[in-house]
Amino acid sequence: MTVESQLRADIVEVGRRMYARGYTASNDGNISVRLGDDRLLMTPRSVCKGFMTPDMMCITDLDGKKLQGDRDPSSEMLMHLEVYRQRPDVRAVCHAHPPIATGFAVAGIPLDRAVLAEVLTTLGSIPIAEYATPSTSELPAAVRKYVKAHDGMLLANHGALTLGGDVLSAYYKLETIEHFAKISLVARLLGRENLIARDEVDRLQALRNNYGIKAPAPICPDVTAVGDLLAGPDPVTCQIVQAPEGDGRSRLVPDPIVPGAPLPNATAAGPDGDEEIRLTYRELSALIEDAIRSLK
Repeated sequence: MTVESQLRADIVEVGRRMYARGYTASNDGNISVRLGDDRLLMTPRSVCKGFMTPDMMCITDLDGKKLQGDRDPSSEMLMHLEVYRQRPDVRAVCHAHPPIATGFAVAGIPLDRAVLAEVLTTLGSIPIAEYATPSTSELPAAVRKYVKAHDGMLLANHGALTLGGDVLSAYYKLETIEHFAKISLVARLLGRENLIARDEVDRLQALRNNYGIKAPAPICPDVTAVGDLLAGPDPVTCQIVQAPEGDGRSRLVPDPIVPGAPLPNATAAGPDGDEEIRLTYRELSALIEDAIRSLK
């Protein structure tokens, strides 16, 4: 099997996994991989990713000109091209709409809290790129801000984007983002997240080299003191993780989510400007029980 044949087969397999896991619906999603230094192998537009065949793939140059293939390349090609321009080390890109992670993107909540050690050592943080109209030049401009420092990001009201050294590596990062989103959602529904303290985050970052993980940028504090002001680090060169200072005894810091208060990084105002009330399942059940008793 030639290198190109193997890459075509890898794209087909990743497309099948994305569709089987519900990360895409209908013809959603797109995948690309470098084919040498000056060419890309890319999924075609208007094809369900769960039912592709190797011959469907398109070959383009790094300017997006189609060189080979019976079909047109993905409508999101401009976003892929921008990733390869900004990150010469990246060999593959995956874009999909995993439902839980995309829910966070729709809610405007980045996955940047220090919750899971595995995520901190691999992806670091998962920011949200600003909303941009899909398939337009707005989208590459939106991801440009984060692509140099992150191998995975959410796209506001759109989906998720991951990068890797090969097609499967990029796909696995997509799995990690969705898995992280599920766990974070459950913890928030239960009413609290225990966050990993800053010292432990620093320790986990040091372990990256031991694990052979080549992170595109270091993890930085969520805020840094500059004189009497607080300034955030540059997201272009830094993976910003929300991690509180510990007390020196415990490496976990409880962070309860107060009922009725906005979730971290979320907007509490509703569409009409009214404040939203958020309750845990237990609190909601108690209110329903009280209402039923009052009716008797």
